[in-house]
Amino acid sequence: MKKGCPFGTHRVIKPKGLLPQAAKKIDNTMEIYSNEILIDVITLNIDSASFTQIKEACDHNTDKMEKMILDIVNERGKMQNPVTGSGGMLIGTVKEIGPDFPDKTLKIGDKIATLVSLSLTPLKIEKIKKINIENDQVDIEGQAILFETGIYAKLPDDIPEKLALAALDVAGAPAQVAKLVKKGDTVCIIGGGGKSGVLCSYQAMKNAGENGKVIVVEYSEENAKRIKDMNLAHEIIVADATKPVEIYEKVLEKTNGKYCDVTINNVNVPNTEMSSILITRDEGTVYFFSMATSFTKAALGAEGVGKDINMIIGNGYTKGHADLTLQILRESKEIRELFEKLYI
Repeated sequence: MKKGCPFGTHRVIKPKGLLPQAAKKIDNTMEIYSNEILIDVITLNIDSASFTQIKEACDHNTDKMEKMILDIVNERGKMQNPVTGSGGMLIGTVKEIGPDFPDKTLKIGDKIATLVSLSLTPLKIEKIKKINIENDQVDIEGQAILFETGIYAKLPDDIPEKLALAALDVAGAPAQVAKLVKKGDTVCIIGGGGKSGVLCSYQAMKNAGENGKVIVVEYSEENAKRIKDMNLAHEIIVADATKPVEIYEKVLEKTNGKYCDVTINNVNVPNTEMSSILITRDEGTVYFFSMATSFTKAALGAEGVGKDINMIIGNGYTKGHADLTLQILRESKEIRELFEKLYI
């Protein structure tokens, strides 16, 4: 059995020399190298920006969506939306472990959630069993490969697997909020009513404390009402985040003219960069978790309005992110009930 590159470059077909995420096509042969594991996949959780793009391109028709997903995987060897560039994650059962795979505690039969993007994960789909258009999840028959450096979490016994999948898909967002938000901060969560937004709002309220202020900007009135009912923000604004001046005026009205210390962008549509930038104070921080973010627009836009702010790319991984996210589901009965309703 051959040993592959720890980063998976041995599976890159084209262009050669790139890592698997940046490659246009990777080898999805389901015969493992000695430092890989083989997974029988149960469900894919497609990244929200990607799933939204596929859904809209297919007019919400699941037959068309099935064909589009299969075409992407067959062409690229991985589930990487060519428009958004993003992927998602999966849950499955470990079928085979190479002798050189570093984690010796992992066993055949363990159920795991991969915490690296589907945009770099070799994947073969034999059959799509169901597309759940409401929650971005796709049940399949198929297999996937995890490289030596691929991170994953064993699914916990006290949380249903599809609930864990839904939460872990966005685990990087609340974990980054836990690192960025300090006591007394003014925080704005743009797109606070979606999955990652709810988790971020909970963590922001926890970190900012009684002297802080958490503002949620949400497009959907239904989602905004949900945030209010769950007491996950001090202020809620129903508005379109693609209209930056409107967002700027409404947020500063809620803060009496004070800019936000930290802004978290969770929106799954393009053109929301400037809303985040305009409401953030000089030397404050914007965290772009959304994969719909254009970093060209963000960088040039901040320069264009003379904003000296820290802008962070939404790295889906930060240490301890899986544990923190699953702990939120244990701490918050309301969030757990909401996620169970939406994702199970």
